[in-house]
Amino acid sequence: MRHFIVSFSLICLLGAGAAADPCGNTSAGFEAWKADFAQKARRAGIGQRGLQALANARYASGTIAADRNQKSFRYSLEKFMQIRGANTIIAQGRQRKAQSPQFYASLERAFGVPAGVIIAIHGMETGFGRFMGDSQVVSAIVTLTYDCRRSEFFEPHALGALKLVDQGSISAATKGAKHGELGHTQFLPGNALRYGIDGNGDGRVDFYSQSDALASTANYLRQKGWRPGQGYQQGQPNYRVLKEWNAATVYQQSLAIMGAQIDR
Repeated sequence: MRHFIVSFSLICLLGAGAAADPCGNTSAGFEAWKADFAQKARRAGIGQRGLQALANARYASGTIAADRNQKSFRYSLEKFMQIRGANTIIAQGRQRKAQSPQFYASLERAFGVPAGVIIAIHGMETGFGRFMGDSQVVSAIVTLTYDCRRSEFFEPHALGALKLVDQGSISAATKGAKHGELGHTQFLPGNALRYGIDGNGDGRVDFYSQSDALASTANYLRQKGWRPGQGYQQGQPNYRVLKEWNAATVYQQSLAIMGAQIDR
């Protein structure tokens, strides 16, 4: 019986440890959760700089508000393209392609992704780098990992962000979009860590460098199954890869339309 009591006590302790990393829907438990998540971060190999960034992360109420109020999935295609300024993106996209034809051609040679797709993504995400976000990347992505809505989805991106801090690619103060996306084409941190490419040959990957960000975008699409030389309109082989970039159907449709018109 004594052995049973000891074993039962141990099970209870292990169970308590396993449950010591709860999500939350308000800021109330955020600080306690961060302390628990720091243990997971250490096990994932996060170093001191990343752990310090985690400790300094603040509950991003603006991120939570944005996450609860996403409207893109509900817009018609016409409304979505109007709101995103599709005509402007197409016109400016054609100019950008004409100004740097060799750069875009080099991306297509290396990854098989046409210029129009890369340029359309760049225009859609940040207006060609004019606005890359005003939220702290680490705080936003850590908050989304703590939040109960999609904790499992955002956890690898939170760990990715902390690893990027360790590497010096970003800092705790780096600004990005509301959901923690960063740089010219708004990569989630885990994807930035995995698919990042040095596009300008300076020996580092910087998503706030246009060359690096666009090369990384082309690499991401290729790694997700893009078939060089195949089409990307609805019903064609590469259309499904656009879903890997953004889950909203209207976003995928818009990319296909704008990409084709930029490349025309």
